[in-house]
Amino acid sequence: MLLDRATADGIAEGTISLVLRRWDKPRAKPGGTQRTQAGTIRIESVTERSGGYRVTAAQARAAGYPDAATAQAQLDRRPAAHTYLIGVSYAGPDERPELAADDALTDADVAAITARLSRWDAATEPWTRQYLELIAGNEAVRAPDLAARVGLDVPRFKRRVRQLKGLGLTISLDVGYRLSPRGGAYLRASA
Repeated sequence: MLLDRATADGIAEGTISLVLRRWDKPRAKPGGTQRTQAGTIRIESVTERSGGYRVTAAQARAAGYPDAATAQAQLDRRPAAHTYLIGVSYAGPDERPELAADDALTDADVAAITARLSRWDAATEPWTRQYLELIAGNEAVRAPDLAARVGLDVPRFKRRVRQLKGLGLTISLDVGYRLSPRGGAYLRASA
């Protein structure tokens, strides 16, 4: 579930407690979390309604809209089989920036990162070291260009980079990526 900056900020500030979406099948489930620009969001509830469901004024306000007509117009832009009312709350700040900045890796840190990367490599194909080195040598290069270099479609490439980001090894830029201080320290320690 993609959230724009204003919605993510509203959830973090406590002014938004509901997200409205039209989907053919659910893309969020209760108890899940999502990282956003404003921090980590918790999915509290997911209520499914028909695709033609009309939101109430209270639901619109909870979703950050001034009125039901504005919320409904936004929903109606994307026809789908179902309307989802997704209860959300702020779980806390995103821990990845602090983790990415930590370049004082212990032997145990290096071993833990290596173990995680090895599991990912074993589940598909060896890719993690190649991606880290690719990003290290190609800062701020567009994702489609990097994906082409490894022969992978862009969505799958980006999913893999997000996995690395989750370990604090990469940082997303406005265009492309760069290795984080932690990622650089890991490459040096594991060479």
